[in-house]
Amino acid sequence: MTKTQRGLNLFLRFLAFGATIAAVVVMVTSHDSTKVLNLTFTAKYNNEPVFKYFVIAEAVASGYSLIILLFTRSKNSLWRLVLILDVVIAMLLSSSVSAALAIAHVGKKGNDHVGWLPICGQVPKFCDHVTGSLIAGFVAAIIYLLLTCSSFYYVPNLFP
Repeated sequence: MTKTQRGLNLFLRFLAFGATIAAVVVMVTSHDSTKVLNLTFTAKYNNEPVFKYFVIAEAVASGYSLIILLFTRSKNSLWRLVLILDVVIAMLLSSSVSAALAIAHVGKKGNDHVGWLPICGQVPKFCDHVTGSLIAGFVAAIIYLLLTCSSFYYVPNLFP
């Protein structure tokens, strides 16, 4: 890789790290409560297993990004492994974002066919946090897709 290519790769990895950290922090801090008929209902990310999966997947991706940022600055032969792991992380991020987005859509709009009511009218702060976290997660998934595409182009002798 040339110096410009390394710079672009480093910049994209730094952006991916920031986006995944932002997604984790915003999702973990999402909570809200409301009172209905003298009963208090609390909405937290850990009430839903899909949101837990989202947080774990984003945390794994941020840890991977940090490791790559710290340890692969030199010219070495590990770029094929990095490319494979980039693809795995991109797929992990896309699956977690799509699963969390499906649950968030049900929370926002409800489902009339099965009688699920929307909850965002009662706990708007929670829904706003989840929306922000999903946006950051989607940005991270797109960045990893760009990293994968650029690695296919720039990794020398990828297909001998």
